Amino acid sequence: MTVKEYNSTVKQFGDPVYRFIYRSIKDRERAADIVQDTYEKLWNCVTEIDFNAVKSWLFTSAYNRMIDVIRKDSRLVAVEYYDDASLYAEENNSDLNEVLHHALDRLPAVQRSVILLRDYEGYSYQEIGEITGLTEAQVKSYIFRGRTALRAYLVKTSVWQ
Repeated sequence: MTVKEYNSTVKQFGDPVYRFIYRSIKDRERAADIVQDTYEKLWNCVTEIDFNAVKSWLFTSAYNRMIDVIRKDSRLVAVEYYDDASLYAEENNSDLNEVLHHALDRLPAVQRSVILLRDYEGYSYQEIGEITGLTEAQVKSYIFRGRTALRAYLVKTSVWQ
């Protein structure tokens, strides 16, 4: 990959990679750091990566870096009091987008990631598998389970009634 192609990848894929990571971890600074680390890693091996495969490589590397950060944080953060009432949306809440994002936040990280890659970013099951390191069957299963959980949550909060 040439320097010109590298600069093109920054312009073309920087925002989508950032959006994906930010939607997964909900921390702007940490998402920006992960994207920056990913592009630094790309720069260090720029001669080894084919320009046609860079999009998949970027999302895969960013996803793996995000998982590393989450694992590191889970070891460092003390367990806080778990508030059971936070699982339920307010009944008077009529903003569907807000309720949907609230529901997405309740999903396990893997389910949230594959749903975001499929429904927000438009990746195929195979591409999601390459990015996350899961098999295509696992991706389909996580998406199905995640959507089922989202549907149950939305029905429970009376959004669809």
